[in-house]
Amino acid sequence: MVEIIVVVIIIAALAGLILPRFFGRVGSAKQSIARQKLAEIEKAIDMFSYDYGRLPVSLDELVNRPSDISEEKWNAPSLRAKNLMDPWGREFVYQQPGEHGTYDLQSLGADGQPGGEKENADVVNW
Repeated sequence: MVEIIVVVIIIAALAGLILPRFFGRVGSAKQSIARQKLAEIEKAIDMFSYDYGRLPVSLDELVNRPSDISEEKWNAPSLRAKNLMDPWGREFVYQQPGEHGTYDLQSLGADGQPGGEKENADVVNW
């Protein structure tokens, strides 16, 4: 019985040391994924602007044909709708014209609020 208790204590101690490090890396991994997705969306916006001579009004125009673009001119989108979602399941925030450039693109981080630190920090294109 004593041996079992000792083993349980050792397992609990190891879990106490390992789990916080693991969960800390999950947050930073999602930040990295958000930066990668943001770069993909920026490329898609640039291609859209090059193809149609204007910026998209919304990110939805990157995956669905806008009404002012004919079917003959419409190029198949390079993104899927799921690529417009950040790792926390929210849409990236797109503002055109932007306050920091031609357009602003951002993810509000884990908390969904502007600002924050670590996994709650915003991921932005400026």
